[in-house]
Formats: sequence, C-alpha cells, structure tokens
Amino acid sequence: MLARTARRLPLITSSRLHPSPSYSANQTCRRRRSSMDPQVSAADPSSGVSSDSTHVSEEPPTAKLLPGETVVKEGKAAILFPNANEVFYNPVQEFNRDLTCAVITEFARDVLAQRGVKVLVPGEKDRVVVSLSEETNEAEMAEKNGAEEPKVTARVGEKCENGLRVLEGLAASGLRSVRFALEVPGLQGVTANDFSSKAAALIARNAQYNRVDHLLQPSCRDASMLMYEMRGKKERYDVIDLDPYGSPAVFLDAAVQAVSEGGLLCVTCTDMAVMAGNSGETCYSKYGSVSIKSKYCHEMALRIILHSLDQRAGVYQRYIQPLLSISADFYIRVFVRVFTGQATVKNSASKQALVYNCVGCGSFHVQRLGRRISSGKHMKYSAATGPPVGPECEHCGQRHQLGGPFWAEAIHDLDFVQKVLEAVSGNPSRFGTSKRIEGMLSMVTEELEDVPLYYTVDNLSSTIHCSTPSLLQFRSALLHAGHRVSLSHACKNAVKTDAPPGVIWDVMRCWEKTNPVKREKLSQTSPAFKILSTEPSLEACFTVREDANPQSRKRHLTRFQENPQAFWGPKARAKAGGGISTDLQDKRKKFQNKRKNQITDSSQLKNFPCKKFKQGTCPHGDGCCYSHQMEQTCDEKTE
Repeated sequence: MLARTARRLPLITSSRLHPSPSYSANQTCRRRRSSMDPQVSAADPSSGVSSDSTHVSEEPPTAKLLPGETVVKEGKAAILFPNANEVFYNPVQEFNRDLTCAVITEFARDVLAQRGVKVLVPGEKDRVVVSLSEETNEAEMAEKNGAEEPKVTARVGEKCENGLRVLEGLAASGLRSVRFALEVPGLQGVTANDFSSKAAALIARNAQYNRVDHLLQPSCRDASMLMYEMRGKKERYDVIDLDPYGSPAVFLDAAVQAVSEGGLLCVTCTDMAVMAGNSGETCYSKYGSVSIKSKYCHEMALRIILHSLDQRAGVYQRYIQPLLSISADFYIRVFVRVFTGQATVKNSASKQALVYNCVGCGSFHVQRLGRRISSGKHMKYSAATGPPVGPECEHCGQRHQLGGPFWAEAIHDLDFVQKVLEAVSGNPSRFGTSKRIEGMLSMVTEELEDVPLYYTVDNLSSTIHCSTPSLLQFRSALLHAGHRVSLSHACKNAVKTDAPPGVIWDVMRCWEKTNPVKREKLSQTSPAFKILSTEPSLEACFTVREDANPQSRKRHLTRFQENPQAFWGPKARAKAGGGISTDLQDKRKKFQNKRKNQITDSSQLKNFPCKKFKQGTCPHGDGCCYSHQMEQTCDEKTE
C-alpha cells in the first residue's frame, strides 16, 4: 500500500513538476518514439504484439543509485527506495495493486471501445468486447460503426490522446502510478500526486527510471484541492485512485466531484478497527454510519463505505454503481462508477438500510430507510415502515443493537467481475497474484447479490454450545428447506442465505437433537437455553447435496490469503529516521508489557508454586513442572 500522506517522505532529489495533461477527445492514439520510449522486444512470443510494435521491457535501464538506496521490483515496475524504511512499502499489498491494474484494464477496454479504440494487452489473445451497459447498446453501437473493428489500437507504455486520464491522489513513491503506465493500455496520462515536494521528486525520478515520464506526471498538491480544481466537465479524471494510510473520508467529497461521467473511483480503507465496530461513534463521524461488532463486520464495512460514497455523491446529483467490492487481509477495497442523474438520485434512500443485531444469538434484521413503488411510468417514494423486530429478540430474549445506515443493494457487478476473471485466468503470467485474484473473483461471482450480510456456522454452534456441523451439511440443510445459500469472500466459514433467522435456528435445533448438549448445565437466562427450549417447526435434512459445494471450493482455488511472512499486517507509518521493521518487531517481542520476563526454558516454571498442589489435587506428584514447596507463612518469614 503505497499511497501515503505527505509528511513521512525524505528528500531524495529535486525535480521540476509538470502540470497534469489536458484532455483532447478528438485526437487519436499515437506512439511516442523518442529516446525515453520503452525498449522494443521482438523475441517474446507471449507478448501478443508483433515484432514492429512497442511495449515495455520488463527490465528498466540501469541507473546509478544514491547512497542507501535500493530497488524494489513489482510487476513490470522497478522503484527506487531508501534503504532505511523511510518510504512506506508493504509487499502484501501487491494483491491490491494487481487487482487494480486488472480492473482498470477492463474498464478501459469498455470505455475506449465506445471511443473507437481497441485495447491490446501483452500475452492476451483477442477478446470480444462486451459493454458494461446492456448488450442491446453494444449491438446498436456496432450498427452505427458499421460493425468495423476500431482502427486505433492502444498498447501499454504508449500515450493515447483519446485515452483515460488517471489520478493517484496519494502516490508516495509512485509505485502504483508507474505500474499503471507500464501495465494498463489506453492511457492519456497518469497524475501521481503527493503533498510532499520530496515525494514528488521521488516520483519524477522513478518515472524516468522506468522510462514512463511521457505518461506519468508528478504533482505536488493537496489531494483534495487538486480534485476540487478539476471539477469541470472537461477537466475531470476518468479514473481516481485513493489509497491513504487509514481513512479516505476527507477525500471522498472531492473525489465524487472530480471523477468524470461514468468514471471509475477506486478507494481503499485500512481503518478496519473503526469500520468493524470498535469505535462506532468514530465511524459515524467519518462515514455517517454506526458500525457494530458482529460476525459480518467485514461485509458491513464494505457497505458502509459504499453508503458514504453514495451519500456524498447525492449532494451533487450524482450516484454510484459498484463494480467490485472486496474485503481482503487488513483492508477493504471498492471500485465504483459515478454517474449524474437527478431522477436516479431519488432512489438513494431506498438503497440504504439499518440493521437490528441481537447481542445474544447474533440474529439480524435489515430495515430499509426508504421505499419506492412503481406506478406505471412514475415512481412513488415514501418512508419505510418498521421496525422489523420487537423490544427483545424473539429467539433468545436479548436486546438489539442498531447499526447503519449502510448500502443494501448489490456490491458487485457480476458481468464486469466475470470479464475481469476471464482476463486474469486467460493470462495468468500477467500478475504475480493471479491465482489469488482468480480465487477471490470466483467467490465473488458465486455470492448472492440481493442478500446483505451473513452468518458464520461456528458462531451459531457456539451460541447453543453444540458441536459444529460441516459447512456442506449446513448449506445442504438450507437448500433442502428451499432457500438459496452461498459463501462469502469476506469470511471463510460465512453463509449468505435468504432464509429468515427462525429457519436458521430450526436447522440448528435439529442438529442439536443428533448432537445433544447437556441442558442441565445451561443457564435459564442464556440464549442457548431459550433457543433450545423451542421445538423446531421443520425437519432439517443434513444429507450433503451436490450443489452445496461451490465450484471455487471444488477446484481448490486460492481464495484467502495465507500469512506470507512475519509481521505482514498493515505496518506502521514510515518516518524520516527509518527503522520501521525493527521498532515494530521489538515492540511485539515485549508482548505489550504483558510478560516482561519471557520464559524460554520449562525448568524455570519450578520458580512458580503449583495451584493444584495447594488444593491437594495435583495428579503429577514429583513430576509436576511447577513447585510443590509450600510458601512460608508470614510468621516464618519474620523469624
């Protein structure tokens, strides 16, 4: 994750900053033939480009490094970094950057096809372009164009005058922007902005080092002010990428105004503690929504940021269309298109919802904020009726928590996700994390679109203190009962279903009958006692069905991140003095002062008295690893 705030980057070198390129809609793509062009490689058969075409060489030119500098390679880019950890770099975020390149490529393929430009990706075979809009629109477009192939082609590393204008608002070293220039075709220009002049100088140097300075323009501005100044219809960016350290809340208002009509907005949030319920009041101040602690907190975090984007866009008579929303590792990432339409903005209230979450059994009920009813050609809007629950939970008798509002519509465009998936799986050598992208997007395509939030099987079992059914058994029981069910990419053992909570608890009651718990040990006020005191109204069948196991699971795709290395989490901020890794490791070795004298040898346990021996119940005798010598009494100590 490279987009970071300004104050943490050191002075590397000086460079003159260039203004962002102007947009010309009437010009066509052209190749830049100069000494700074990417090298021509005619011997690579996998590139999919003829020998006389230009594409980016995998190896950047050699350059003399400054003292203490090192080169970090990712994708097609090679970035200069100070050795002392003075610039933030997290290799785990390579998946984020790979996925962003894949999404922007497919977005460019659709948008540029409407402008008469064909996108060529190295290593990719010819593909049929399918518009993000309805198929009928594509047919009409083909008729208007005479069903001819676009005469203009766009390749990676080339400047396309009719291409996309991209802004990375918080670029730091510029790694993400350099990768855009080297790996995404059909770009008119990339503006890599950072508030620090030192960061802008480093971006300029990295652009020259990778020979993309004809595409990448460094900028030293406040990100919000830069986007506010580019709100004009002819000045807006086609793609805006925001990946700050922590919350992007302060940039969202400017971003929804500075992105073009139908443009792509890419936002990362790494303040998951706030969005997952640790500080609901802080979440409300940033995103206008109250987060709650629950098992579905990661999907709710996605829906909270979508709610915030739609709310801020609605102020300017704009609305969002989510293309892809993922929760991965320690962050969430959303890709949305932004459109203008006063009539559609009126639907915004009916797209938001509150959630009533039971603190005892975890049952939840979704309550829409608004209602819309179609009456012929007109749409009637009214306030929603509710609440959907009583003062106490009907299943366990506990109280409810109120969370939200959050986005209650679909969080993915499955047609678009399928196109990205096909592109990545058909060209796996393009990205280093292709296998994980394929697994993640495969799960996304299998999710239920119209079912917000999910349950987890282990939490349901924990509530009634019984053994846990297998995921396939639980899914099969819901399918046998006539309900739809799917997994979720946001949690390994999650179950998304349209079954009401009453059916879910009936399934668990039936499971408990074959795997009984000791009722006498249950407190009469506990959720488990009250849930199990009710007889199930259906007879659940746990015979595993063939359709209970999704294809992504059958194919054993890489769906979730394995720990790649020690201390692989979000990491601390970079600082001028460096030393991020050592400071973080030293702090964690201290266990946050919970264990000052760490025990490394079991013989040291003899210094501690045995509690069971004091009670006369230690079964180990002299073989006990703890001490069986009784402590001296106060009188003995005084003598």
